[in-house]
Amino acid sequence: MEDTSLTTRQAYLAMYAFLSRQYELGCEELGGLLGSMSLLADGQTVDPAVGQDWAEAVASAKSGTVDAYLKLQGRESS
Repeated sequence: MEDTSLTTRQAYLAMYAFLSRQYELGCEELGGLLGSMSLLADGQTVDPAVGQDWAEAVASAKSGTVDAYLKLQGRESS
C-alpha cells in the first residue's frame, strides 16, 4: 500500500467513502452502520459510541496492535 498521511478526520471520511461504495455495490448490511457513522452538523457522529470506537481504532492502528493479516484455518483430517 502507498504510504500517505491522513488526519484522523480524513481517515474517517476515507473509511466512510469506502464503506459507502461497498453499500452502493450491494452490501446492504452496511446501511445501518453508515447511518450511525453519519456526521451531524456539529461534526459528531449520529451514534456517539461510533465516534468512541473510531478513536479507539485509531489508537490501536497508531500503536501497531491491529493485525489485519488473513489467517486460514486448516481442516482436520477425518
